[in-house]
Amino acid sequence: MKASDLFIKCLEHEGIEYIFGVPGEENADFLLSLKRSKKIKFILTRHEQSAAFMAEAHGKLSGKPACCLGTLGPGASNLLTGVADANMDHAPILVITGQGSTHRLHKESHQIMNVCEMFKPVTKWTTSIKNPYTIPEIIRKAVRLATYEKPGAAHIELPEDIAKMEVNQISLNPKKIRRPVPGDKIVKQAFDLIKKSSSPIIIAGNGAIRLRSSKQLRKLCKRTNIPVVSTFMGKGAVDYKSEFFIGTIGLGATDYGDYAVMHSDLVITLGFDMVEYHPKLWNQDNTAKIIHIDFEPAEIDEYYMPEVEIVGDIAHALWRLNSYINYHGIEKFDDKYYEKIRKNNMSDINEYGADKSSGLIKPQKFLYDLRESLEKNDILISDVGAHKMWVARNFNCYEPNTCIIPNGFCSMGFALPASIAADLLDTGNKIYAIAGDAGFLMNLQEMETAKRLETNIVVIIWEDKSYGLIKWKQQIQFGENTDLDFTNPDWELLAKSFGWNYIFEDESSQLILTLKKIKKLKGPTLLIIPIDYSENLKLTQKLNDLEVE
Repeated sequence: MKASDLFIKCLEHEGIEYIFGVPGEENADFLLSLKRSKKIKFILTRHEQSAAFMAEAHGKLSGKPACCLGTLGPGASNLLTGVADANMDHAPILVITGQGSTHRLHKESHQIMNVCEMFKPVTKWTTSIKNPYTIPEIIRKAVRLATYEKPGAAHIELPEDIAKMEVNQISLNPKKIRRPVPGDKIVKQAFDLIKKSSSPIIIAGNGAIRLRSSKQLRKLCKRTNIPVVSTFMGKGAVDYKSEFFIGTIGLGATDYGDYAVMHSDLVITLGFDMVEYHPKLWNQDNTAKIIHIDFEPAEIDEYYMPEVEIVGDIAHALWRLNSYINYHGIEKFDDKYYEKIRKNNMSDINEYGADKSSGLIKPQKFLYDLRESLEKNDILISDVGAHKMWVARNFNCYEPNTCIIPNGFCSMGFALPASIAADLLDTGNKIYAIAGDAGFLMNLQEMETAKRLETNIVVIIWEDKSYGLIKWKQQIQFGENTDLDFTNPDWELLAKSFGWNYIFEDESSQLILTLKKIKKLKGPTLLIIPIDYSENLKLTQKLNDLEVE
């Protein structure tokens, strides 16, 4: 068979279901081989960055890698932002790029650049195929590295002359491996620290939303009454309506959750990624006693020096900890301060449920009504912008992976392509996305993809005709902002030109009815909400004045 045929056979053996991308002439053999596959579906996107975002969302929601594809030169460079986003947010993806013939890689030549060197900083591994007989080993290694904790991106370059070569080789059968587990001795040390504590708290991060980890975390909370705050990407690790959930941290300002952490005499971080929220912001006086539980050792930082590091499979570590607690016994913790913070935080969020006022829609009001209108397992995907801060603070979750917020690399333009990939998973849950007008316009070309694939996504644009988050931060820091405003297209014409449903709502009192109407629509829907972003600075002032005694 041709090397490109072998490549596809190997991907099939790895269980790859989707390849998202934009091909070029250097991918021609690969695409013809892919066309004959009965197991892998190729999704033609309108930009390579979107293809990477789609693969990222698929990997994050399913736990299994998807592929994103680009050609050489500009096709490969267009993938970079999405690949970096997936890698830093720990979503498993496989990146495939074409390349010119190996006969011209050593010299100046049309569109030739060192793609592997370009991908090194944003992947766990990158390589170029120089010998077609190495394809089975390379693909097996790439998928294994992409999915092994912590997951991320792996990149394979396939030069066009290598893809055409005849090869007599078979794919390697993937074998599951068990992740390393922490030793009993170190788990016992953590148990002893917890038992001596009077007010422990858990920070649930990105690594805590694996289903097995979440299940064991909920058992730990129920057995001990240890409360939980989550990072943006740790939402849903525990049910927000349970008595154990306090709130979300990561806004960069001292919120209710931060007060809870600073009150604690023992902070247990669970799957915590430092890229989300630097410890200096929740360990301000650098006195926190920390237990680190994660797949990898702790990052070295002067504000993050754990007493105990439990390194290995998180779910197993929690299971062993629960076993120790059940065997040796531990009294349930009862700290009234945590209870007070939780009540204050929930009161803050829920007060907008009783808001029947008319007029411009406030961010808090919208998110409260949206949460009430969704089923427990419906999925909300956030883009990056001012809205992301409100989603993180005010939209809570019942289950893991029901609110996806890019918060490591934090790239704008994520929500629309990610929601398309989420819809393709066909989970039976409704897919919603919230984006600012700035972020949405960065990848609006995927509206065609969403319609072509007959998706039922709902994309909600909080319109303010500005780069709102930058404006917000400039106002906080300088008391003024630079020129960050722009104009928008006619949204109705835009939606109809792509064959989307279109709804505009600017009346707060009608919001619930509008959201109910949207649930019944078929096909992709664009909902435009002029949002009352005067609430941004009000929130800043509120958090500046916040005190929880």
